[in-house]
Amino acid sequence: MRSKVYFIGVENHDTKEIIKDKFNRLLDASDILDIVKKNDQAAIKLHFGEEGNTGFVKPEYVRLVSDRIKKKGAKPILADTNTLYSGRRTNAKDHILLAHEHGFTEDITGAPVVIADGNKEVITNGKFVKTAKIAPLFLDVDAIVAVSHFKGHIMAGFGGALKNIGMGCASREGKLAQHSDVAPFVRFKNCTGCAECKKVCPADAIIITNGKSNINSAKCIGCASCIAACPYHAIDIHWEGGAGNIQEKMMEYAKAAIGNKQKKSAFVNFAIKITKECDCLAKDDPRISPDIGIFASVDPVSIDKACFDAIKQACGKDIFKEAWPERDSSRQLEYAQKIGIGNLDYELINL
Repeated sequence: MRSKVYFIGVENHDTKEIIKDKFNRLLDASDILDIVKKNDQAAIKLHFGEEGNTGFVKPEYVRLVSDRIKKKGAKPILADTNTLYSGRRTNAKDHILLAHEHGFTEDITGAPVVIADGNKEVITNGKFVKTAKIAPLFLDVDAIVAVSHFKGHIMAGFGGALKNIGMGCASREGKLAQHSDVAPFVRFKNCTGCAECKKVCPADAIIITNGKSNINSAKCIGCASCIAACPYHAIDIHWEGGAGNIQEKMMEYAKAAIGNKQKKSAFVNFAIKITKECDCLAKDDPRISPDIGIFASVDPVSIDKACFDAIKQACGKDIFKEAWPERDSSRQLEYAQKIGIGNLDYELINL
């Protein structure tokens, strides 16, 4: 049976007020928030954006979700976990301050920001992950509403609802476990020794010798910050050596995060300001696609597949494959369906 995915189009020139009106119409039509019941604590899973990045879902749109949750007699919180890489989102205090600077204050969003610290193990017995390490908040709340910005991603080709849950609900230990196969190498012919990679490495695993970057694989934690930081494309990963498994690990983590509430999870994807890079990068990335619209579903696989298909159709090509030639972004979707997270076959309901 096909999963339902609701969609409303957005134009590049649409104002915030127009987008809010469209989002309200989408929420009315989809009824995805029916998963939230009276007295529930509902985590709105977000990415608050790294400093200097503007691609994150705007707090004014999040307000529409939190207000509807409160009308049901439930309690919304805005939640995320701390990052593995360096930046202002590595600890709860700075993470909350940054979220507030980006407009995620209670007076604007109608809900408080909570950074989910801690670690709780979930037995998964997956192909790669036997025990997932999840931030306890996401296991303890009654419902999860994942509101995601659909965009490119340096490790997975693209990131949407599945990445928001799989990587985003993992503790820092869980994130490290997912990146354990990632071992960056340096293409010395491209390297200028500019040291941009060294500046962002959180593990102090990079040194500059003889005018070239060198990565100490024993110290490297696989966060891929160096890949994103290099302006000369001198650093990459041996995907044929197993690094591509991160997508399947991420899906096993996604299953662990929502496995106890698959009937209490809902998903919204904003395919607006679609960028090559993730919102984790501290820069204002340009669009690589026209704005598409907003999607809603209770199936995270279907909603990501619908976003991917719509962007490919609008652009006339797979822009994520073009951006990241060695990444096969379909791998996450196919594996997610295989392990029972959701359905690749969907019905698109166009409003």
